[in-house]
Amino acid sequence: MTTIRIAAVGTGYFSRFQYAAWNRIEDAKVVAVCNRTIEGAQEIADEFAVPHVFGDYCDMLDTVKPDIVDIITPPSTHLAYIREAARRGINVICQKPFCENLADACDAVEIAEKAGIMLAIHENFRFQPWYAKLADEICDGNLGELYQANFRLRPGDGQGPDAYLARQPYFQKMARFLVHETGVHWIDTFRYLFGEITAVNAVLRRLNPAIAGEDSGLITMEFQSGLLAVLDANRLADHRAQNRRLTMGEMVIEGSAGTLSLDGDAEITMRSHGENNAEKLPYLWNNIDFGGDCVYRLQRHVIDSLLGNGPLMNTGREYLRNLVVEQAIYQAAEESRTIHVDYSKVI
Repeated sequence: MTTIRIAAVGTGYFSRFQYAAWNRIEDAKVVAVCNRTIEGAQEIADEFAVPHVFGDYCDMLDTVKPDIVDIITPPSTHLAYIREAARRGINVICQKPFCENLADACDAVEIAEKAGIMLAIHENFRFQPWYAKLADEICDGNLGELYQANFRLRPGDGQGPDAYLARQPYFQKMARFLVHETGVHWIDTFRYLFGEITAVNAVLRRLNPAIAGEDSGLITMEFQSGLLAVLDANRLADHRAQNRRLTMGEMVIEGSAGTLSLDGDAEITMRSHGENNAEKLPYLWNNIDFGGDCVYRLQRHVIDSLLGNGPLMNTGREYLRNLVVEQAIYQAAEESRTIHVDYSKVI
């Protein structure tokens, strides 16, 4: 069996989900970890049995010569790290937010494509199992003609001066927060479920004065199919759930044949048009680590693709479309008007 050798850089809060998932993939192994402080890298190495520790990224790439480097660091590092990996012919998985802006992301994608390496983006929400189930119901035609959809983002973690400090304190300093860091998950998920977004409008607000960026808003999206969707987002308010970080909110999708609903405990129900009672739709999923084990599901998908078992969904080139939509949303909010989404610069 081929074993894909992984080197990883970054040891922040979310990285532990990624290291844990790699340890469960039999045909992949993390062989090295790098961090700006050796202590941080050593802590991860001890916890996840990683054999090599580095304080310098290029030194790690040159010494262990991995098949993939998993970049789990802030956006400001992404372009340079991808460039160094591409120079050495090393495949890349890059955490989101992907680069600091669309221009840098485009440069990163072009560098990877010219070098002939894989560039995958670690956008794991579309790999959450409830969205796979919703996609199956839509593809099977069980909703009929799609009309409208909405997601109510309500994690409830954004109140007070200590908001986000326990897990991801850099959230407080992000000049663009709700859409750039969080809403982009649903831009990608909506595109996965419903197809391409053609126009957007948005009202964005900052409710918590302790943070730099926006933390609430209403975003409307028009799709090529004619469907209309709303991302109704507020990080201060919460929703009913045993674990409010599981789905982070609630979703409703309406069509001519009925209404699909996703609640905070990942239960999916279908109410047929004209009926008052909804039927629970069973499906299998693992309540492991983050988001229904979506990190494992994403990383398993990348390895399968690299081994020739199907095309890669979350390519860097494909992900640029999410960033174009994100940019259009901020423009729509700033100019108080509908913005038509132009993908021509990233095709």
